[in-house]
Amino acid sequence: MELESITLDHYRNYSDLTLDFSSGVNVFLGENAQGKTNLLESIYVLALARSHRTSSDKDLIQWQEKEATISGRVKRSISETPLSLHFSNKGKKARVNHLEQSKLSQYIGQLNVILFAPEDLELVKGSPNVRRRFIDMEFGQMNPLYLYNTTQYRRILRERNAYLKRLQLKQTTDTVFLDVLSEQLVDVGAQILLARQDFLNKLEVAAQPIHAEISDHRESLKLRYLSAINFEPGSDLESVKKEFKDTLLKQQSREIMQGSTMIGPHRDELQFDVNGNNVAVFGSQGQQRTTALAIKLAEIDLMQHETGEYPVLLLDDVLSELDSSRQTHLLLAIQDKVQTFITAPTLNDIARQLIQKPRVFHVKQGVIKLESDEIE
Repeated sequence: MELESITLDHYRNYSDLTLDFSSGVNVFLGENAQGKTNLLESIYVLALARSHRTSSDKDLIQWQEKEATISGRVKRSISETPLSLHFSNKGKKARVNHLEQSKLSQYIGQLNVILFAPEDLELVKGSPNVRRRFIDMEFGQMNPLYLYNTTQYRRILRERNAYLKRLQLKQTTDTVFLDVLSEQLVDVGAQILLARQDFLNKLEVAAQPIHAEISDHRESLKLRYLSAINFEPGSDLESVKKEFKDTLLKQQSREIMQGSTMIGPHRDELQFDVNGNNVAVFGSQGQQRTTALAIKLAEIDLMQHETGEYPVLLLDDVLSELDSSRQTHLLLAIQDKVQTFITAPTLNDIARQLIQKPRVFHVKQGVIKLESDEIE
């Protein structure tokens, strides 16, 4: 899979921009605050219909403009597909092959991307919400049913929390409707739990040899899914539903007191263990970065295995955050495998030696100019 071209109209600091890309490595060089990250963000948004930098679509529209459009052409092994997203004060419209999609779950997955930015190093040591979002965003690209279920779960959760708040404030004493909402939450939530566990099992298998190689075979990596709902990997759906329902019932009085749903996939956690220890707590910064890098590289192969196509890789100013050894592992791993977009102020000697025939662009004040097909 590759992104052949992109067009931006009134997106961030780009009034009118069209670029054609190489199927290999595309490098965007420039100082900070010139628009490099905005460009990579636009590719991410084109793929996932949302930004990784803001929760408000209005932030994507150029200052003093009322609407913005991102469009691009995606090439797969057997087809080419035009995609577009239009943002306005009325919301966003997604189109595939020029046909508007009624649900975003029908749009997402047309272009698969993996983003690796400095903040992704927080995947290991950041808040649990960072890791939950990581699972949902990455697995959602591979599995439309999972994406649909997470959307449904959030809707039911909002409704259940609102009703719990009413019970907390004694605006009602009727728990029958709460039981209905709990059943709905369990039905969808149990599917999410099993899907997450399956995804993490596959990710662990893909990440372990990469992690071992980067660490010179001195370290071993394990992924652990931590949930208040006690279920074993490989459990059947009905047994997970029963466990989820029983656990909710035990927590019901506490949830009414708190006015909030206290357990479920929205509260679960992902833990990375290196040599048997939680690397977020007991690991060095180097171990944490090795783990994050191994996970990101493992995603590339896992996504190819699950979808039949390699994703597009976005490296946003991340090379400067990695030491020479990890930079080398990263650049060798992507060589001749995935279409890659790299932003950086400059390219260091390692990158210049390992990146083969990149298409180099220079970015300055929202203007992007193609340098050449090769670094001189």
